[in-house]
Amino acid sequence: MKIKFIKIDFLTLLLFLPNMHFWTVALSKGAPIFLGLMMFTYAITDPRKRLFLLVLSSFIIFHIRPHVFMFVAVGAIVGYLSGQERISLQKKLLISTGLIMTLFLVQDQILAVVGLQNSENLVGGFEEFAEGRSSDLSRKAATGVDMAAYPLPLKLFTFWFRPLFIDAPSFMGFVISVENLFYLIIFIKILRKDFIRFLLRSPSFVKMSAMIFIATSFAMTFIMSNLGIIMRQKSMVMYYLFFVIYYYLAQKKYTRIMRLKKLQALRKKTKINKQGYAPA
Repeated sequence: MKIKFIKIDFLTLLLFLPNMHFWTVALSKGAPIFLGLMMFTYAITDPRKRLFLLVLSSFIIFHIRPHVFMFVAVGAIVGYLSGQERISLQKKLLISTGLIMTLFLVQDQILAVVGLQNSENLVGGFEEFAEGRSSDLSRKAATGVDMAAYPLPLKLFTFWFRPLFIDAPSFMGFVISVENLFYLIIFIKILRKDFIRFLLRSPSFVKMSAMIFIATSFAMTFIMSNLGIIMRQKSMVMYYLFFVIYYYLAQKKYTRIMRLKKLQALRKKTKINKQGYAPA
């Protein structure tokens, strides 16, 4: 479905947003992990035919950012188990068991990212790590923000939509503010009563994308307190939000088109009957 935003093709616009485009081609960890994430997303839609790609992408994500692999794996499991399309029980068990076993085998490496591999209280340990990390990032950088003191909704807003003009740290920050305003506008499009209903009835890969986006955003808000780092880090997962929004808008457009076609067919049938002809 062709979705337009200010008379521009929605998908084309997304692929060339300055901040999103820059970090997917830059000489940094951002480019290979983005490659791994998109390979994983492509492979998980048909894992039996793309098993090698699934394993390779998991390897790339895990060795660059183990904690992100955890979010991706959990998102894939939730999506597969709760999707509305008919997926065989064997396929669901194969994917879910494989990812759960992988997470179990690499749990120490994942926990080591935040220094919790030997901790007996994971929740308390993560809170302590998050406070220390957030305070450190806020203190050392000119673009630091005191996110540790923010309520959760404001933390999420900061991660998704800031800087936003008034707190832009530089010209680059101003450019990103324009992009963040675009994020905010398209995010508002899903603040509808029917969005929750759509999400509950959506296919597995839509639910997987939503779960990856929410889980990663939630975790990142506790350890990010630097707008510069946030601009880079969120490029990993924003495309998952874009995909959910695109699918939602496309589904609404498709439903509207089908409703109009049925209405036109009904009017045509009614007109024929009034003229005394048998309907086709």
